[in-house]
Amino acid sequence: MSELRTTSDLTMKRKECPTCQALWIDGEHYWKTGSKGNELDLAGLVCNRFGGSNCINPLKGEDGGDTWERRRGDMEIGFKSRKEKMEDDRKKLEEGFFD
Repeated sequence: MSELRTTSDLTMKRKECPTCQALWIDGEHYWKTGSKGNELDLAGLVCNRFGGSNCINPLKGEDGGDTWERRRGDMEIGFKSRKEKMEDDRKKLEEGFFD
């Protein structure tokens, strides 16, 4: 006896950027790694610098989001903070506060 099998009409649209391989699945951006993405961050990190005419990011050319300059600044702040903590710890050690 043959059973009728119902199927859904589910479809998905997939677009891949030829420049950076970022994905859009049903209009939702995903990084090449598969993590959910942010189009403005993608623009700031990749598209605005390297996108070229093949870039498919709708936010290419927009200012904002994450940039390499911003990340470098975050690192400098983090390194400065860590250095200050280490210097403070060394001072405490020299003064015998860790005994």
